[in-house]
Amino acid sequence: MNPFISVGMAIIIGVLFGKIMNKFKIPAVAGYVIAGLVLGISGVNVISGEMSEKLSFIGDFALGIIAFNIGSELEYSVLKKLGKPIFIIAFFEATFAFILVTLVTILLGEKIYTALILGAVASATAPAATVMVLNELKAKGPLTSTLLGVVAVDDAICLMIYAIASSLAKVFIKHTSINMYSLIYLPIKEIVLSILSGFVLGILLVYIINKLHKESEIQIVALGFIITLTGLSMKYHLSPLLSCMSLGVAVSNLCAHSNDVFATIEKFDAPIITAFFVLAGARLDISLIPKIGLLGICYLIFRIIGKVSGAYVGGIISKAPKTVKKYIGYGLFSQIGVAIGLAIVVGREFKGTGLDLKVITILLATTIITEIIGPIFTKQAIIKAKESNI
Repeated sequence: MNPFISVGMAIIIGVLFGKIMNKFKIPAVAGYVIAGLVLGISGVNVISGEMSEKLSFIGDFALGIIAFNIGSELEYSVLKKLGKPIFIIAFFEATFAFILVTLVTILLGEKIYTALILGAVASATAPAATVMVLNELKAKGPLTSTLLGVVAVDDAICLMIYAIASSLAKVFIKHTSINMYSLIYLPIKEIVLSILSGFVLGILLVYIINKLHKESEIQIVALGFIITLTGLSMKYHLSPLLSCMSLGVAVSNLCAHSNDVFATIEKFDAPIITAFFVLAGARLDISLIPKIGLLGICYLIFRIIGKVSGAYVGGIISKAPKTVKKYIGYGLFSQIGVAIGLAIVVGREFKGTGLDLKVITILLATTIITEIIGPIFTKQAIIKAKESNI
């Protein structure tokens, strides 16, 4: 099928399914993913796996926009007030998910290297669905700001955990010595360079924006920077999420009229983000769900327990506001986008070991479930925290 037809159908059908979900008080993003399941390889296969792969750049662009918008919430005043809870909660929710999933996998009789990789991928949280729900609810408040910060910082922590886990897994598989270069230096370099590149380009973007007066010009230049930075990050193996978030942080803290900049992006991003979720859903194979077995069920349950309990413990240690401690863990279930990326990485690094197929099947199958329940839990958390403004 022509890619323009695929994208057009993704947007139109996605919006229709989103509206249907809204009728049942369910966030629209769940409808977008379900629309993808219907249109993709799990349904009528109008959007084939090959077509989804060809259109993957839309997902990269959408994640760049989402990360940039996260940066808008991380102003200095917010970071000064909530910076400590953000980093501590992110550390504990990711670490608890890693530890619990790793331990339960070992207890189920799996190899240590399988447990390490499953635990590592369990630590990851994708920001896209969470951000969509927050935008839909026009959410504002300490829970919203902390949640946005946590889903962004989670990416850096996941990079570290995965680097350590994959290095140890290779030791158990190949019986080689630990490579400290790939264990510590590479992930730290990736995190630092991602943040630094985004902030440096952010300074340049602010300088250019201050010279512009038309809203359309500001929008074009800002989008150009997001696209360029996303491409550079992918080319040089940096994190597009961290770099684009850093770009947004620079704009929100250094630009006098930053609100206008982010407002122009929000006027543009809806169809791109809708297409991203539908196309991501189209790549998911619902027939994998019966194949995950007890291990997959335990992965799903203990990942959620790890996220919720870890976030709560982090909230207590960091003395976060009561609503943050109580509800933030329920906004951390989503893995779409990052799940597909992790599946590709695992498939490449552990091809032919048997580990790759097992992890990929569990990861992609459970993502179907978390993408439907995740937005619902996030919405309820924001409503109970009284931060919804609709």
